[in-house]
Amino acid sequence: MTVDLILEALKNVQEPDLGKDLVTLNMVKDIVIEGKYVSFTVVLTTPACPLKDLIKNNCINAVKTYVEKDAIVKVNFISNTTTNRKDGKAVLPNVKNIIAVVSGKGGVGKSTVSANLAIALAQGGAKVGLMDADIYGPSVPIMFGLRGQRPMMMDNGTEKGLIVPLDKHGIKVMSIGLLVDEKSAIVWRGPMASSAIRQFVTEVYWDELDYLIIDMPPGTGDIHLTLVQTVPVTGVVVVTTPQDVALADAKKAIAMFAQAQIRVPIIGLVENMSYFTPAELPNSRYYIFGKEGGKKLAEEYELPFLGQIPLVQGIREGGDAGVPAMVGDDEITKQAFLDFAGAAARSISMRNANMAQTEVLEIID
Repeated sequence: MTVDLILEALKNVQEPDLGKDLVTLNMVKDIVIEGKYVSFTVVLTTPACPLKDLIKNNCINAVKTYVEKDAIVKVNFISNTTTNRKDGKAVLPNVKNIIAVVSGKGGVGKSTVSANLAIALAQGGAKVGLMDADIYGPSVPIMFGLRGQRPMMMDNGTEKGLIVPLDKHGIKVMSIGLLVDEKSAIVWRGPMASSAIRQFVTEVYWDELDYLIIDMPPGTGDIHLTLVQTVPVTGVVVVTTPQDVALADAKKAIAMFAQAQIRVPIIGLVENMSYFTPAELPNSRYYIFGKEGGKKLAEEYELPFLGQIPLVQGIREGGDAGVPAMVGDDEITKQAFLDFAGAAARSISMRNANMAQTEVLEIID
C-alpha cells in the first residue's frame, strides 16, 4: 500500500451532500501506512455531520476494494465548519454561521427548538452561541435555569465595554431577560427594540463560534429587518406545528425571507408538536394538531424538511425547570433533536457550498 494508492481509492468516495469525492474536496489528511494498517483523517464540513458513519464505511470499503482486501483501516474525523461570508466582518468577525430561527406565530415552540438546536450542535463538537432576540417575551433565561443571573462586563478599551454572555450546557447565552427584571414589562416602540438587537450583536463578546443561533420573535417585523441589515444571516430555520393556523403563518415567514430585497436562504423547516405518544403506549402516535402539515408545507415550497419533534410532556417540564430536553433523560426526545440538528447542519453546509455568499443586506424602505 502507498499513499498514492490510498488517495486513488478514496476518489471513489463521494461527500454525499456536495456531490464530489473526498480527495477533490481536499478532505483527506494525514495518511499513515504501517504494513496492513492504514489510518487517515477526514475533515468534515461540520462537527454535527449526520453522515459520518456512512462516510467512514465507504472509506473502509474503498481501501479494501481498490487497494488491499485485508487492510485494517482506521478513519479519524476532525471538522472545519464551513462559512461563506462575503461581508468585511466588521460585525461578529469570528462567527462562521448566523442562523435565525423564526415562526409566523407564537406558541409553536420556537424557543424550545432554538435552545435544543444550539445544545445539540454543541454536543456534536461545535462552538455555539444562543441569542434570545425575542425582546418582548424572552424565555431563554427560564429554559436554561438562568433566572436572576446577570452577565459580566469586559473591558475592551472603550467607555462601554463588552457584555460577556453566560455559559450554560456548553453554549454561550445572551438574552434581554438577563438584563431586566422578569416582572417588568418591556414597553418599547420598534426603533428601541431594533436598537437592542444591534447592541446584542455589536456589544456582546461572542468570540469564536461555528454557529450563532438567534431565537427571533414571532411574526415578521422591525426586528427581522434590523437583523438582516446588521449581520450577514447565513439562513433561516422555520418552525411550525402541523395545524392549519400555524402553517398559514409559517407561509408568511417563508414569503418574507424569499422577497427579492431580503434574499435570505431558508435552511429548512422543522415541525414541532408533530404527534403525542403516551408513556404507557410507547408504540402509539396521536396526531393532536394534524398529521404532517409541516412536511407537506416543506414539499410545497421545495424546502429541506429538517424533522419532526414529538409533543412530549417532559419537553415542557424540562423547559420550565431550566433543563432543556437535550440535557434531560428522555433518549427518544433527545434523538429527535439530534436528528433535527444534524439535518440543519447538513443543510447549512450545502447552503455554503452551493449558494451565493452571505452578506449584510441594504433594504430600501
